[in-house]
Amino acid sequence: MREEQPLTAAESYQALLRSLRRKNGFNLLFVRCSPVQADEIIRGVSQDLPNKNIQVLQLDSETDNLYEKIVDLPNYTNLNILFVRGLENALLRYEEAESEGYFLLSQSPVYGGTWAGVPKILGYLNLSRERFERQFPFTLVFLLPEFALRYFIRRASDFFDWYSGVYEFPTDKDILHREIRRLVYLDGDLDTYQQFTPQQRQEKLAEIKAYLSDSPSLDPVQASELWHEKGLIHQMGKEYEEAIASYDQALEFKPDYPDAWNNRGVALYNLGRFEEAIASYDRALEFKPDYHQAWFIRGVALNNLRRFEEAIASYDRALEFKPDYHQAWYNRGIALGNLGRFEQAIASYDRALEIKPDYPVAWDNRGYVLTCMGRYKDALESCDRAIKINSNDANAYYNKACCYGLQNNVELAIENLQRAISLDVEYQDMAKTDKDFEQIRGDERFQSLLS
Repeated sequence: MREEQPLTAAESYQALLRSLRRKNGFNLLFVRCSPVQADEIIRGVSQDLPNKNIQVLQLDSETDNLYEKIVDLPNYTNLNILFVRGLENALLRYEEAESEGYFLLSQSPVYGGTWAGVPKILGYLNLSRERFERQFPFTLVFLLPEFALRYFIRRASDFFDWYSGVYEFPTDKDILHREIRRLVYLDGDLDTYQQFTPQQRQEKLAEIKAYLSDSPSLDPVQASELWHEKGLIHQMGKEYEEAIASYDQALEFKPDYPDAWNNRGVALYNLGRFEEAIASYDRALEFKPDYHQAWFIRGVALNNLRRFEEAIASYDRALEFKPDYHQAWYNRGIALGNLGRFEQAIASYDRALEIKPDYPVAWDNRGYVLTCMGRYKDALESCDRAIKINSNDANAYYNKACCYGLQNNVELAIENLQRAISLDVEYQDMAKTDKDFEQIRGDERFQSLLS
């Protein structure tokens, strides 16, 4: 006997196409494929069956009732084919909650979590299969990754039993490579997810988790990239411990991954674990000595430890590789100011402002240093530049108040301090002990403002 060979992706597509071409009325098809393959399948079927009325329904993690989603579609009764995507988002949201809420010994062998309960979306499907058949005179095609298909078979068996066919699209190396590229932003930039809503971040996490569990064929580089991406998403959600755990997983697969070491350092920094953060940046720099961002954030961590000379040396290395790095010039100015090297600090702020003239914190800190030097007119002009750029810069108003306080100008000191306090009440407590207000502290108006 000859062992039957699995179908290629092209053969699976042709089988699916034949089925969709001849089917009428209610039918239920399941397609195991990656999201990249799902895009290609939808595009191919739309081109190859131009006479069919085709729509795509994209589900998100909050979807509980598929029936309601379908009846909300315009002219759904005129459909021939409805592709349903994203069911795995709702399943993984449920699996997350189930795994976090209970400690159960019975776990799914691939994803983790449990097989104990049934998510709402599948529970509704089990109870609604006759209604689906009566109400939807078209072919429903579920496009699912392997994890979601297994989940569906096991926990929505009453509904799944009605299937007209299951089509499996093997994930070859080319598809796998494209899938990783779709999931991963390789620049390691934390800003990538700043515009994401919490729900979007959770859906991206769910997709990456499903892919990690469903793709044993991942090579170490691909696995490390996915774990790194998972860490970035956690980091943007301020889930720093989870981010560190993900970076550690990435580094198990690829110990020489500088972005993972660097971003691990950022997460540690945000937890206030500065020494550990510096060690992580140092590992990143072992593998990428010209990594200007790692040199820079390493300097910020050293600044927090008040190791100012070392911080300046770190900023200098960052600037060696990226001379127009305005944040490095700015933070270098802070370290120099903390050492009392005011002229050099101003020179550093000036370099930052040459590169980015609309940088309010640099104008503000420059004003602070000029105040320390007794150059009050220049200091006030610098603070005013900060306020012109950002009218809600509470610190600039506070520094102006300090400058006027040192000149014994009670009215303008109180006016600017009042403005700072109105923007941020913390400045009220700060002013109570600030030596810059010693000359006006006895004034009743000043005391009234602080109380």
